[in-house]
Order: sequence, then structure tokens, then C-alpha cells
Amino acid sequence: MIKPPNILFITSDQQHWNTIGKNFPEIRTPNLDRLAANGRLFTRAYCPNPTCTPSRASLITGQYASRHGAWSLGTKLPESATTIGELLSKEGYGTSLIGKAHLQPVGSTEEWPSLESLPLNRDLDFWRSFHGPYYGFDHIELARNHGDEVLVGQHYAIWMEENGLKDWRTHFQSKGGGHDFSGGETKTEPQYGAWSLPEEYHMNAWITERSIAAIDRCRAEAKPFCVWASYFDPHGPYLVPEPWASMYDPAEVTVPQAEDGEHGDSPPYIQATQTAEPDFSAFQECKFMNHGLSSHLHSKEKLAKNIAIYYGMVSMLDHYIGGLLDHLDRIGERDNTLVVFTSDHGHYYGHHGLIAKGPFHYEDGIRVPLIARWPKHIPAGTESSALQSLVDVPVSFLNAAGVAVPREMQGVDQLPVWEGKQDAVRENVLVEFRHQPTEIHMKTMVEDRYKITVHFRKDYGELYDLRDDPGEICNLWERAEYADLKAELIRRMLDAGMESEPLWMPRISDA
Repeated sequence: MIKPPNILFITSDQQHWNTIGKNFPEIRTPNLDRLAANGRLFTRAYCPNPTCTPSRASLITGQYASRHGAWSLGTKLPESATTIGELLSKEGYGTSLIGKAHLQPVGSTEEWPSLESLPLNRDLDFWRSFHGPYYGFDHIELARNHGDEVLVGQHYAIWMEENGLKDWRTHFQSKGGGHDFSGGETKTEPQYGAWSLPEEYHMNAWITERSIAAIDRCRAEAKPFCVWASYFDPHGPYLVPEPWASMYDPAEVTVPQAEDGEHGDSPPYIQATQTAEPDFSAFQECKFMNHGLSSHLHSKEKLAKNIAIYYGMVSMLDHYIGGLLDHLDRIGERDNTLVVFTSDHGHYYGHHGLIAKGPFHYEDGIRVPLIARWPKHIPAGTESSALQSLVDVPVSFLNAAGVAVPREMQGVDQLPVWEGKQDAVRENVLVEFRHQPTEIHMKTMVEDRYKITVHFRKDYGELYDLRDDPGEICNLWERAEYADLKAELIRRMLDAGMESEPLWMPRISDA
């Protein structure tokens, strides 16, 4: 009987696709470089939605947000969803999720309860007794904060206490999201740059240590493991302990910026981000915020400082990922472990004049890093420009493990491409975004050369020639000479959407 491979799934959060030192020497990532040198680096991988909850739900369901139901931030993946954690567990795998889930919102109601909400996050007695199952994963250890956010708590806070940091609250904000914990702790304001938290108590250290423990637990039980090591960095705020905070000189980093006149043909809400006091009231249907709809104006000096910290966050993350790779070597599981590294979506740090994330489908926001390593299966030291989508990852994991793929999954099997047996299995990828019931609702199709974005019930749109205009400066949507191409791409996007519609069962009779 062929031994099923272990699966180590490593994700970062909001990492720009090109922040890997192998192809971008401005940043230092020796461990991701090592992973790429022993595996395959994909240069055209895309998220299915450039925000956390929808994209993360796709990573474990193999479905687009329009199908799995977690369509925006502030929603949740239905607890009834079929996930790779559940499917692999049924086949004898030990499945663990360590770190960030963000499959449920920070708010909770009686009708729509959330396990990842305040004040429950701070109820450490609850989390001491709850380790899953959660969305099919047998064992979980969770946190929810980015940096020093007030959302801190859950298993991460317990770990800090158990490892000697009794005053962990002094390193995290005490107010936020309508919650005030300053009555029972020191009032702490948001930090920037160099974080007061000692490195040994950072989330990276916790996730690496606990992921290793999950691996070792499965080995002790003679089970193959599927461990999702879900890191939080380099998602904002721009905050990291020393020496990482001072690792990069702001004077030496490249600062992306919008080109003069670039947004003359952009959708109106993108144009508004380039003004000091934009009015987005026309795009507001409910009381909750539209992520990214604000002024994105930043001085070049401030951007440079942010980028230097962001790079430091990536390099620190890389260091702790190295700890996971080293452990596989130590225990002799390197050759029988499929390791995949990616991020849930991209990040803007000045590209097109934009910051962080939002309803923007430029490459910087929807493209993600992706590396796959499986010795003797995936050719080492290779690169591929074959189109990849994160909805494909769970399908490919199941095929690697020899587990039947549910018919409702919409991703395609990329294993033949990962293994170098086929050049490509996709002609296009789809990317969705929806923040309001009808406003800020868009869909994009990316092909090898062209990219088109259709906005729901809007006359405006976006069309880019990625071969002749890789910087996506020239929007061709309104140009008469491209009308036929636009119509053809819209037709192809409809075809792609219809093709991705799953058939939950085969047709078994005439009627």
C-alpha cells in the first residue's frame, strides 16, 4: 500500500506576490527561497477574492465565495460546509488548524453566532477547553488579532501566559470595535513600527511551535498529518519586534506610486481614493464599512517607512517558516510531505496609488505567491507561469492524498502542473468581490494576456492587456477599437462562470 503524503499548508496574510527574495532581491527570504529551490514557484497564482474571509473559506472548500456563502468580510462560512479538514480526517489524517482562521466575523448575533468574536475571544476559560473540531479540523489553536489589535485572546493568549508573559495585555490595544478592556488592564494605544512585544512571544513563534506539536502528535499516533500553519503577517498594522523593525532602511526601498493621469479612465470609486476627502456615500447600502473606500493619499516618506516595516514582517515570517521546514528535515518527513506556501490575497503599498486592500482587482491585490514542494514528485528549482487559483489548492491536496474530490468543489486539479506533467490546466481564473448587496460587486476574469472586470449594473469596467501593459496603466474598456475584444472577453467570462458551476450529482436517468 502506498503511504499517503503528509500535507503542510503554510499561509501568510496579505502578502504581495513578489515579496520573495528569489526573484526580488530587495527583500530577504532565505527560507522561502530554499522552498522554491527544492520545489516549484508559480508566478501567476490568484486568489478568488482579495479579502480574508471569502478567500480563506475557498482555501478549505474549493469553492468560490458566491458558492460557499462567506461572500464578504463580516459574514461566515456555514458550519455545514464540506472542507478538506473533514475529508482528510475521515481518511485517517490528523488534521490541525493553527493560527488564523477568520472563517467567522468579529461580531456575533443570536441568529448568526460567531466563535471568533469579541468578547468571546478574551474568554480564556472557554478556549482552554475548546480545541475543535472546527470546520472539519480535528484540532485547532486560534488567534484573531493582527499585530497589537484588541482582538487578541483565544489559544494565543493562553500560550503567552503559560510561557511566562503574564502581562501580555500591556502589549496589545485595550480598546477597539466597541469593546473596552481597559478597566481590567493597562490602557494601551496602537503601536507602529517596532513592537514592544518580545519576539519569543510573537504570533509567528506561537504558530511555528504549535504546528510542530501538531505534526509530532500525528506521528506519535501513526497518522499522516494535514497541518494548516496559518500566519498573520505581513497584514497590517505595520508592526514587528526588533531586530526585524530595523532590518530595512526606508531610504533604500522601492516606493511604488500611481503614474500621472493613470486613473483618468478608472472606475469612479478608484478615482475618489486619490483625493483628500472622498465621498463614497453612493456606494453605501448597509451600515458596515466598505474596506478600502477611503483616501489613499500617503506621502512618499510615510510609504517608505511602511514598506521597510512590511519587509521586516515578511523576513521575520520567513525565519519562522524555516523552523517548520527544519523540523520536517529533523524527523525524516521531508520527502513524504507535500508543502504548499501561499497567501490569502495580495497587498498594495503604493501600487496604483493604493494602500492595503479593497475593491481593486489590479495584479498587486489579487495575485499571490505560491510554492509547492514534494520531493520525487515536484521538480526542484523550477518556475511556472501556468495560471493557478486558490480554489484549486484543496482539490489538488485531495488528489495528492488519493481522496475522492466532492463534486461540489469548483477548483481544478493542479497536481499534474505542480508535478511538471502538464504545462497548464487552466485557460483563465475568476476573481470575485462583493461588499454590499448590490454596490461594490464585481467579477474579474484573468487570461494569459487579457484581464477584464465587470461591475454589477454599472456602465464602467476595466480591461487590460497584460502583455503590452503589464503595469495595468491603460484601461481599454471605453476605447472603441477594443469593443469587439471586450464583447468577446465578456462572453468568455460567462463561459468560465458557467463551466465552474458544480453538479452535485451525475444525471442517472432520462427523467
